[in-house]
Amino acid sequence: MMNWEQLLRAGRSDLKKKTEAIPDQYRSEFERDYDRIIFSAPFRNLQDKTQVFPLPELDFVHTRLTHSLEVSSVGRSLGKSAGEFLLQKYPQLSEKGIGSSDIGAIVAAAALTHDIGNPPFGHSGEDAISDFFKFHPCGKIWKDHLQEEEWADMTSFEGNAQGFRMLLEKDNGLQLSFATLAAFTKYPRPALIAQRDKARRSQKKYGFFSDQIPHYKRLAELLGIPSSGKNTWFRHPLAFLVEAADDICYSIIDLEDGCTLGLVQLEAVVDLLARIIGERFNEEKLNSLKSKSQKLAILRAMAIGRLVDETVAAFQKHEEEMLTGDFDQALTDIIPSAPVLEEISQLSVQKIYRSQPVLEKEAAGFQVLEGLLEVFSKALFNKYFDAAQFSGKDKSILRLLPEEFQLDKEVLMPYLLLRNLIDFISGMTDKYALSLYRKVKGISLPGA
Repeated sequence: MMNWEQLLRAGRSDLKKKTEAIPDQYRSEFERDYDRIIFSAPFRNLQDKTQVFPLPELDFVHTRLTHSLEVSSVGRSLGKSAGEFLLQKYPQLSEKGIGSSDIGAIVAAAALTHDIGNPPFGHSGEDAISDFFKFHPCGKIWKDHLQEEEWADMTSFEGNAQGFRMLLEKDNGLQLSFATLAAFTKYPRPALIAQRDKARRSQKKYGFFSDQIPHYKRLAELLGIPSSGKNTWFRHPLAFLVEAADDICYSIIDLEDGCTLGLVQLEAVVDLLARIIGERFNEEKLNSLKSKSQKLAILRAMAIGRLVDETVAAFQKHEEEMLTGDFDQALTDIIPSAPVLEEISQLSVQKIYRSQPVLEKEAAGFQVLEGLLEVFSKALFNKYFDAAQFSGKDKSILRLLPEEFQLDKEVLMPYLLLRNLIDFISGMTDKYALSLYRKVKGISLPGA
């Protein structure tokens, strides 16, 4: 059984050696996590990454950056409220100097990074990378050079695992505290496992790449998180709150954006959110507001407030089962408003996620990312594994890659080559990916 004193451990390292927290006069370790993320380049790049809709000239729809900030805000509320409950239930936490604000800060920091590993063009970008290695000739040629578990990483690219890699790597300056890193990891398993338990939410996807299994194992040992099978672990309990913060925000905010863009009627939004808000909903007061944006803002705020309360209540009810690993569901699936959230999800699929602008964005994403992977991976393969085919064009293409690719063949293994290439491409913003694609394909010239 897990215990909160160990789960809230504040040390940080690269997980290759043990280190303890360095005292800071002004900030807790978890507040330092938040600050490291806010000032990092990968987080800043989220401002030009699609959330759902292509980035328009008008500024009323959400990007990955604004979405992440909102999820973090909701996460802090969830964490602080849950923290008050934990401090009352486990007085020894207060004796250790842990406050509810620390627990709020852990959830806020983990939530802030929940999309940091996502590639350009939203979830279609993940599919584009996976499909390249599954189906494209320039992707499939790598299969014989990789281990089975490494190939699984390539053919099922996962933004969550990419995020774990980014947070762990020293070069990004994002070595987060143990507790925050574990709270971030909603899916504590690699891509290839012997058998997936479909009943367990934490095994729905995967959360780290095969070469980082030892790192997560070390993290789990430090925090006292038990294994649930070979290379699989139970979730850190705060990961349920991080997941809930994301679920709450994208359910409500995507609906708001869809209404703002005219894809969903205001009347439908009012009906759905009023059912979440319940007895606090005041139709007369809502109708007194003049603009649609004002009405959406008050509905959004009240609905999120109710969902936060319901989620914290569910966390309190199942907290002990989380510590034993017996609870493994999305909290938003078991709250009173779960049926309404399911209706919102179905409406969003029909009216928003399959709308023309979104489908056009997805199609562009497949084309752009496949094109970039094709030219760069082919050049890398020719340089290191088929020298007779290594052309002047390949040399020119490789000069566009970061410095870590300019190493000897003996130093770079095939898997590491591809990992670095995917780091480069998945870290791009939408606009940079499109611009570079046009240049390497000869569609546009620099400065043109």
